Amino acid sequence: MRRFVWCPLLLVLAGCAIRPGATPQPFPRPHLAPPDLPVARAGERPAPDAVTATALEYLGVPYRWGGSTPRGFDCSGFTWYVFSRHGMELPRVAADQFRVGQRIDRNAVRPGDLLFFETISEGPSHVALALDTDRFVHAPSRRGKVRVERLGSQYWASRFLGARRVL
Repeated sequence: MRRFVWCPLLLVLAGCAIRPGATPQPFPRPHLAPPDLPVARAGERPAPDAVTATALEYLGVPYRWGGSTPRGFDCSGFTWYVFSRHGMELPRVAADQFRVGQRIDRNAVRPGDLLFFETISEGPSHVALALDTDRFVHAPSRRGKVRVERLGSQYWASRFLGARRVL
């Protein structure tokens, strides 16, 4: 008889502890603004430091092929999203982003510039956002997460294709 009283009680308690659709989150969780909440108004030219600060908010977000939200980014989805938060429209694909803005020399790279690389195919197949003359932030690969790397590293220096200034 006592067993029949405890079983329903345990089921009710277990049901209260489970939230449908709950996903464990890492601690601490990065601040992720909703995609529809821009940090600047359309038409304004954002400051490069503001753009790079926004990009750094998403360190650790996982790579997701075709991703363009804080749930997961691919390389061009990341740059597209960061600039859209500042009211700037970029094309969605790295090869198309390579055609916008002003072409700049490697030695003239400043924070907020777009950096392009030949990685998986000929031409611009990867894009990143410059933090300074040697560091950049990007969504690197299928197994990666948004992170900061050095342009001067052997891997990236050998694949560097060009830079564009859109700010």
